[in-house]
Amino acid sequence: MTKTLADQIEDLLPQTQCTKCGYPACRPYAEAIARGEAEINQCPPGGIEGVRRLASATGRPVIPINPANGVERPRPVAFIDESLCIGCTLCIQACPVDAILGAAKQMHTILPSLCTGCDLCVAPCPVDCISMLPVTNETGWDAWSQQAADAARARHDLRTQRLQREKAENDARLAAKALEKMREVTLEATNTPEQLAEKERKRAIIAAAIERARQKAAGTPPDQA
Repeated sequence: MTKTLADQIEDLLPQTQCTKCGYPACRPYAEAIARGEAEINQCPPGGIEGVRRLASATGRPVIPINPANGVERPRPVAFIDESLCIGCTLCIQACPVDAILGAAKQMHTILPSLCTGCDLCVAPCPVDCISMLPVTNETGWDAWSQQAADAARARHDLRTQRLQREKAENDARLAAKALEKMREVTLEATNTPEQLAEKERKRAIIAAAIERARQKAAGTPPDQA
């Protein structure tokens, strides 16, 4: 299968999924470069070597890393001070490659071999128990490898698929509950005009909620249905 320019560019990114480029993941950044909407110097983890690779693929000139996106640095790995961890799970939710183990109200720990050094787990921690420790003297692609990048991309893709599946399953559960509630309200006995009005009010609220859920699932803004 012939690769698109976005595919080729994505292959040249270190797949840290750090968002420092200004995009939510490496793939959207690659697509933006391919469309001519982003510069090739917005990936600090790739460093100047990454810029050279992107320049070769796109025909653009080599330019320094944009300081607004960060600086090229030795590759770090996250470390959790387990004596301070409160088990809030916010770091787990933030990790783009599932490199953190733990459960609610239980101690968390980093899997160093899986951590991409993206920094995304640091800010959400409410007790500041996460530090980024350098594990290499090299920077950019000299501190990374194609094998590590490919593995990180695979974990990110699997995580994205899992989150989408879990959201779809949760949406389906909520829809089923709404339909059951509608059935219960419909079967309610009404002996007075007031009771009938209240019943219809409940039905209208549930129907509106079901319609909002339908529009959300279809990707239709509520005001454009």
